[in-house]
Amino acid sequence: MAEQKGHGIPDSLLKEVRELTCKFFRLPYEEKIKIKMTPDAGYRGYQRIGENITKGVPDIHEAIDCYKELKPGEHGDLGKTMEGCNQWPLDPPKFKQIMEDYIKLCTDLSRNIMRGIALALGGSPYEFEGDRAGNAFWVTRIIGYPGKSCKNGLEKPINDVGCLSRSPKEVKMAGLLTLVNQDDDITALQVRNLSGEWISAPPVPGAFVCNIGDMLKIYSNGLYESTLHRVINNSTKYRVSVAYFYETNFDTAVEPLDICKEKTGGAKIFKRAVYGEHLVSKVLTNFI
Repeated sequence: MAEQKGHGIPDSLLKEVRELTCKFFRLPYEEKIKIKMTPDAGYRGYQRIGENITKGVPDIHEAIDCYKELKPGEHGDLGKTMEGCNQWPLDPPKFKQIMEDYIKLCTDLSRNIMRGIALALGGSPYEFEGDRAGNAFWVTRIIGYPGKSCKNGLEKPINDVGCLSRSPKEVKMAGLLTLVNQDDDITALQVRNLSGEWISAPPVPGAFVCNIGDMLKIYSNGLYESTLHRVINNSTKYRVSVAYFYETNFDTAVEPLDICKEKTGGAKIFKRAVYGEHLVSKVLTNFI
């Protein structure tokens, strides 16, 4: 996990995206469920608090899930579950336009970051394009975490790590990398270091938090490690986070690169995985 500054996306846009997110989540529930997530929409749309599941436990956050739109039949049976159109609210105004513009900029930035990673691994800058991620899939999660409530009478919030469980849930990202645009006045994100200790990742104004995902771990044969992290919102303030996930092509079979096998003893440490199968499996077990 690292802080990404100097990325070229205006600070004003990062802030506007967070402000729009907060405005939407402040709407009455009856308004928010107008874009309720459904299987018919390819699991795109709004989820109420407690509807998303992590490691079998409901999360205390609400969210809008968006995916790169797939045309019917584009990936055969593999892509059928994810076919559909993103559901965008009419209120706040211009939500769709601003989010789509933002996602495009995040896609371009992520592609450039992956070119740098490819060079660092000793390959061509285009190692992660073409059949691997030349038509990269993406996921965007627009998330709101309620703050600590004085009504619960607890020293710690019931929503630590964004879940109903009292024991923290640790998660990793599935794809290549993630760009997290989070509120810059609340420290809630934590990462586990090599010593097994949890350390806070204080937000840096104007910077993205960049996480490595499991698909990059496979490609690099373990040279890049996916980041174990969690969220604990001890603030009384509502916290928003917009996470953009840059993935491989939907139907790509991911396996260690030859250049990475050479650097790690010559053998595959990780098995081949088809990204689309991995995503669909996750989506189908992620909700109640």
